[in-house]
Amino acid sequence: MTDARWVNADGLATIREDGTVLDTWFPEIRTGRLPESTDTTTLEVHAEEDELRGVRIEVVRVEADLDAPVVSTSDAYLRLHALSHLIVRPNELNLDGIFAHLPNVAWTSAGPMHPDDVSRLRPSLQRAGIQVQGLDKFPRLTDYVLPAGVRIADASRVRLGAHLSPGTTVMHEGFVNFNAGTLGASMVEGRISQGVVVGDGSDIGGGASIMGTLSGGGSHRVSIGSRTLLGANAGIGISLGDDCIVEAGLYVTAGSKIVLTEGGTSTTVKGSDLSGRDGLLYRRNSLTGAIEAVTRAGVGVTLNEALHA
Repeated sequence: MTDARWVNADGLATIREDGTVLDTWFPEIRTGRLPESTDTTTLEVHAEEDELRGVRIEVVRVEADLDAPVVSTSDAYLRLHALSHLIVRPNELNLDGIFAHLPNVAWTSAGPMHPDDVSRLRPSLQRAGIQVQGLDKFPRLTDYVLPAGVRIADASRVRLGAHLSPGTTVMHEGFVNFNAGTLGASMVEGRISQGVVVGDGSDIGGGASIMGTLSGGGSHRVSIGSRTLLGANAGIGISLGDDCIVEAGLYVTAGSKIVLTEGGTSTTVKGSDLSGRDGLLYRRNSLTGAIEAVTRAGVGVTLNEALHA
C-alpha cells in the first residue's frame, strides 16, 4: 500500500500505574509514515505524574495503517482523531478491533481515570472538586478536537471520531457517534448513528433516528444525500438520496411495504428497493395508514444560510 493510507502523530498518552493506556491526545495529525524525527518539545513540557488521578502523562509517537485493524489504544485514538480532523471520511478506514483496545474510562473534569481508581481515590477527588462526567469507552469530541466552523450545543452528545464538516450545527438533542457525521453544512437535531453520513445541506429533524449497525441493525450503512429532510421524530433504516423528504413521525425500514407512485402508476415495493433513490417524498396515508413514496421535483430543503455560515 502507499503512504497515503497511513497517518501519524505525536501525542500525549494518559497511562495508569499498571501500564493501561486510558487515552491519547494528538494536537496535529500528519498523513504518511512517521518521519525520522520531529520536535516534541512543546508536548514534553506537559509530560508529568498526576498522583491525584493515579496516572502519568507521556509523549508518544504513533502511526496507523488505515487499511489494517486497530493494534493499540493509541492507534485507536489516532484513527478517531483522523476522522474528527476531517483527514478521512467515515467508513473509509478500518476500525476492526477498536472496542477491544478502548478501555472503559471514567471521564472526569480533571481528565480520564480508571473506574477502579475513582472509587479508591474518591475522598481526595471530592476535596479537589473533581467530578465524574461519564463512564464510557469514547470521550467527548470537544475534549480533544474543536472542529472549525461547527456549532455544538451540548458537547456531551458528540463523541470523538465524529466527522463534522464546516457549517454543521448540532443542536441540544442532536447526537453524533464516532465514524459518522456530515459531509457539508447540515442541521442535526436528531441521532446520527455509527457509520451514517449526511450530505451537504440536509436536515435531521428533532428526535429523528437513523439506524446504525452496531446493535443488530443489519449490515447496510445508511447514508443521506444532499438537501434532504428527515422530519421530526422520523426514522430510517434505508439510505436516502438527494432532495428527499421523510414526513415527521414516519419510520421507514428495509422491510417496510411502500406504495410507490411515479408516472401515474402505483406499485407496492419494499423499503430496500427504494434505498438511495433521489427525489422521493415518504409519507403515511392518513386514511389507510399505508406508507407512500411519491416522486417529487425540485430541492428538498434549503437551510438558513446565516445560521450555518
